[in-house]
Order: sequence, then C-alpha cells, then structure tokens
Amino acid sequence: MPNMYEAMATPELDAAIADLERQADEVRAKGLALDMARGKPSPEQTALSKPMLDLLTSETDLTDEGVAVDNYGLPDGIPSARKLAAQILGVDAANVIVNGSSSLNLMHDLVCRAYTHGIAGEKPWCEQGEVKFLCPAPGYDRHFTVTASYGIKNIPVPMTEGGPDMDVVREYVENDPQVKGIWCVPMYANPTGITYSDETVRAFAALKPAAPDFRIFWDNAYCVHTFRGEGDHLLNIFDACREAGATNLVYEFGSTAKVTFPSSGIAFVTADSDDMAQIRAAFSTMRVGPEKIGQLAHVKFLKDADGVRAHMAKHAAVVAPRFALVEEKLEAGLAATGVATWTKPSGGYFVSFDGPEGSAKVIVALMAELGVKLTGAGATWPYGADPKDTNIRIAPTYPSLAELGEALDVFVIAVKLVSARLARAAR
Repeated sequence: MPNMYEAMATPELDAAIADLERQADEVRAKGLALDMARGKPSPEQTALSKPMLDLLTSETDLTDEGVAVDNYGLPDGIPSARKLAAQILGVDAANVIVNGSSSLNLMHDLVCRAYTHGIAGEKPWCEQGEVKFLCPAPGYDRHFTVTASYGIKNIPVPMTEGGPDMDVVREYVENDPQVKGIWCVPMYANPTGITYSDETVRAFAALKPAAPDFRIFWDNAYCVHTFRGEGDHLLNIFDACREAGATNLVYEFGSTAKVTFPSSGIAFVTADSDDMAQIRAAFSTMRVGPEKIGQLAHVKFLKDADGVRAHMAKHAAVVAPRFALVEEKLEAGLAATGVATWTKPSGGYFVSFDGPEGSAKVIVALMAELGVKLTGAGATWPYGADPKDTNIRIAPTYPSLAELGEALDVFVIAVKLVSARLARAAR
C-alpha cells in the first residue's frame, strides 16, 4: 500500500501535520509515564507462580530421587530438574545441565570459555585473530552485547519469514573459518515472533562449517510460550542433525525465566555428548554445584511437560489479550496509512514494527517526550546500527491492558506524525 502522506498534496499534508501536532500536544499535557521498554512478565503473570513459594517448608524432605538437595554436589542439577528440562526441549536428560537461573549467563559462560580456552581442542578464540559471530537481525540485543563485549565482530544476517537467510548464513559459515557461531532464537524469535521453518532448521543441521569450533547458539527461550491456538511447530534441531549426520554443532539453551519468576527460575543447556563433556569440565572450574533448592521447588510446582503446558495456558490467558490489543490498535490506526508493517506472532513476547526509512529513532524519541518509554531504536541490530532506521520492538506484556491501550494510542500518533514530517521534508 502506498504511503498516504507521500500521496497528499502539500496543503493537505501541512494540515495533517498540524492536526497531528495538536494531538501530540494534548498527549504531552497529560504527563504520562508508561513503560513498554523490555519484555517483562506482568504482575498478573508472576502471581501465577506464587503457589510455588508454599511448596518448600522446614519440614520438606530435601532429597530428589535419593540424593541430597541441601548440600554440595549434583553439578549437573538435580535429577528431576534435568528430566523436566529435557522434556521441555525434547532431548535426552543425560545431556542436560540445569545450572543457575539465567540462560543468558550460560551463553555468556560458553562464549567466554571458547574465547579463553577454545572449543574441541582448537586454539582459544582470543588467539585466532579477528573472530566473527553471525547475528540474525532484527534480533536480541543482549545476545549481540555478549559477543561484542569480547571484541568479537558481530555480522548482521537478514531475517526472512522462515528464519535467517540461510544462503547468507551458508556463505559465511562454510567459507570463512573466522566465523565461530551464530545467535538463534528459533521459536517466536525476539523481536519478530517468527518460528524457524523446517527447511531452515534442516539447513542449519546441514551446515559444513569451515571452522571446527563453530557452534550454533540455539536459544530456545520461548518454546513453551504459545498464546494463540495450537501455536507454531519447531523441528527439533538435534533430530535434524541426526538426519544430516552432524554432531557437536549446536548448544541449545532454555529457562523458566518467564514461566515462573524472572531471575529466579531455572536455566539449562544441552548439546551432543562430546560437547557436553567439555561443558561439564568448563563448569566444574567455575561452580561447585548449582543452586538446587529452587530446582526442587520448580519440579514440585511444574512436575512435567504436561504441567508446564497447563501453567503456560494460564499465562496465555493473560498475554493473548495484550497482543490482540496491539493488533487492534495498529490495524485501526495505521493499516490504511501505508507507512508501517508489523508482525503478528502466535507466541513469545514481542511484536516487530517497521516504519518508514529514517523514522525509528525519531519515533522512539518522540514517544519518550510524550511519556512512553520504548526499547531504543536500533537495539535489535548489532551495535545498535539499524541500517535503514526502521525497526522498533514493541513489548506489550508488562503494562496493564488500560495502560497498553493508552500507550498504543500515543504510538499511533507518533508514527503518523513522524511519517508525515518525513514526507514533507522530502519535498
């Protein structure tokens, strides 16, 4: 659809800008203070897990399958927690470590270990010259920050409706031995909400890396976070690797950060057996053992994969109306203007929004001026450098429905005003 403002005659466009500026002034006068900056669960969501806090008392038997939970040991995590994590990811519990509360910490630790000690007998990355990492973009800013913090060169890879552009991925991975990894959020990706197609997953499994120490960092953060219907299907990456005859290619991560309590959940990692042996050795120098009391509480509360699904259905009842409201407000306010596109996910925590070229930073700045905080423009690209300055990540979960509706009304005004001003400036 053509840009409505670009099609207007100049007097009509000037009148539209004046009307939008008047609307913005009215919003400014309200003194709003709304926050849609990060993908945080709402208080309604965290309240769903409060019963877990009642499951452990001073009378609780602190053992798990015959082993002590209240002492050192069990470096891979308690047996029942490893089984639960394995059910969530669809892998063998023998190849799962449950450790800590943050999967991002586990990712950081493995990047750090590769940088300082190497992978699979290869030289440490820090001794290999310029090391590179592929970053599907728009993507997750905290992933990009981890690799950038070690001086690793982040290279953006275009996203398609089925996942990263695998022609680009293949060209880098199979021809450049300095490419050591790729960040992936394969299900309900941050921020687009898309799920990688079977074709994409199989293409990952079929990669023939030029670097023997190349690994796919498969951050399956949202694999249980469906809020619409049956949700999406994601092909199991390890099944695809077995079909392709590939081993020691993938590190997969998950957590209950947005299932139970952010920063107080359980986090886990899995890989093929050789990689897991190296991960265990690395972790043994960092940790005597994980925090196990929280693991026990989680297993008592969630029990198994069916329990997780039942719990996530409660989350969906809270989250789905928020995403429906985003679609309703954007459709009503912007669909006819032709100035923007946005994703319509079936799960996850975000909507990816694209406005006119050169608009994102101005929209986010104007929103802040009008009292609504958004994720910084450019955050979804490595180094904060969105080449066309179009992408904005919308995080609708944390505000109440009333606050979200108000924030989206402001967003529509801001997008229209910035788009109209850009059209006027181009004349």
